[in-house]
Amino acid sequence: MSVFGSIPVEIGDKLENPGDSMQLAGKVDVTSYQVGDKELKLPEPPTYDVVLTNAGDGILASGIARAHAVGECDRCLEPASFEVAAEIEEYYLFEEPDDPEGYEDGFELVSEDRVIDLGDAISDAVVMETPFVVLCRDDCQGLCPTCGANLNEGDCGCAQAAEQAWVESDENPFAALKNIKFED
Repeated sequence: MSVFGSIPVEIGDKLENPGDSMQLAGKVDVTSYQVGDKELKLPEPPTYDVVLTNAGDGILASGIARAHAVGECDRCLEPASFEVAAEIEEYYLFEEPDDPEGYEDGFELVSEDRVIDLGDAISDAVVMETPFVVLCRDDCQGLCPTCGANLNEGDCGCAQAAEQAWVESDENPFAALKNIKFED
């Protein structure tokens, strides 16, 4: 199901002959989308530029979708924004194929009233190009696992304290070496 909803395009008699094409550009009226458990906000509507081409037995939709998304950094939980530029490629058949099982990913049909729905193609493209890990910046330090401080704002000291405690601990396999006396 499309996270961007339905985007019907009436092709009517504009693409009657093989090789005929038409260009489309537009905006998708959505303010957010979800990928897994991540809710991503869209401050501006995503845009698309698509060329529809009659390929003989169907309509090929190819183009690009662009979006500016804002989410939460997976490391430090601060706001993170990123750009998505996604390639759209979808094929809409004029008639159901003789062997529908031959289409592993399924297939789309041009409706009898000569309308195609670009919603799935555009949302699939944007979702596929959405990063799996959203970061506020590439070198984000994240949160301290001990005290929860944002390490991008400075060192909290927990790592050094834990390291010092481990060095002085009897669980350290090298602890026995601290009592060795060397003769001159």
